Amino acid sequence: MHRTLYPTDLTDKQWNLIKDLIPPEKPGGRHRTLDMREVINAMLYVTVSGIQWRLLPHDFPNWSSVYGYFRTWRNSGVWQRLHDTLRAQVRPHAERHTHPTAGCLDSQSVKTTQGPGERGYDAGKHVNGRKRHLLVDTLSLLLAEVVTVASVQDRDGARLLLSRLGGACKKLRKIWVDGGYRGHLVTWVASQFRFVLEPVLRSQDTTGFTVLPRRWLVERTFSWLNLCRRLSKDYECQTTTSETFIYIAMTRLMLRRLAPG
Repeated sequence: MHRTLYPTDLTDKQWNLIKDLIPPEKPGGRHRTLDMREVINAMLYVTVSGIQWRLLPHDFPNWSSVYGYFRTWRNSGVWQRLHDTLRAQVRPHAERHTHPTAGCLDSQSVKTTQGPGERGYDAGKHVNGRKRHLLVDTLSLLLAEVVTVASVQDRDGARLLLSRLGGACKKLRKIWVDGGYRGHLVTWVASQFRFVLEPVLRSQDTTGFTVLPRRWLVERTFSWLNLCRRLSKDYECQTTTSETFIYIAMTRLMLRRLAPG
């Protein structure tokens, strides 16, 4: 790279962790001329800074080329596969088994902008926008996600999310949730999966703010996402784009754990 480095740029060690996970150029077509490390640096810059694609600094590759790769990788699930591969490295690095046995599930309602795209109104949080449903492990690392309109009930969003679980969740036995997930969903999960939902409820004798056991795991993940300005609201036209930016943000976090500084 022959330019001034940005704080979001990959270090050499971080790039070495993912360079072999980048899809190769398609056979029979033109040879790839872009530096793929710079393409990923540009995507990280957009995620953290929150700028529009067209406002990419000129020392990055052309914004339309970067967005073209982003769209292609979004549609083919590249960022999700890259994210899941790194998570399988971070857990042993933290002296945990590759496959978690427990997790925490919750949702976060975020506002949208006046741009195009589906949105709904969350009457409980008084938010007009979308809702992020996340399942995380005990390290607060992302296991599964789905983004819906904010009017979708938590229980319905949980059903949709649980239908997306892959092999990384095959050893799950318990998922902690808040009181909004009680009821028929708990029974349905027990009949469909090998894990159970365990509601963590606030004591009626408690007054004021208190940190509930286990529930803070997913709240920490939401706070990490909010450090990326592109995720401070939902600016995207499509929910699949919103999900991809979440994968990018969590991928950056895990790269910094595996190769700090």
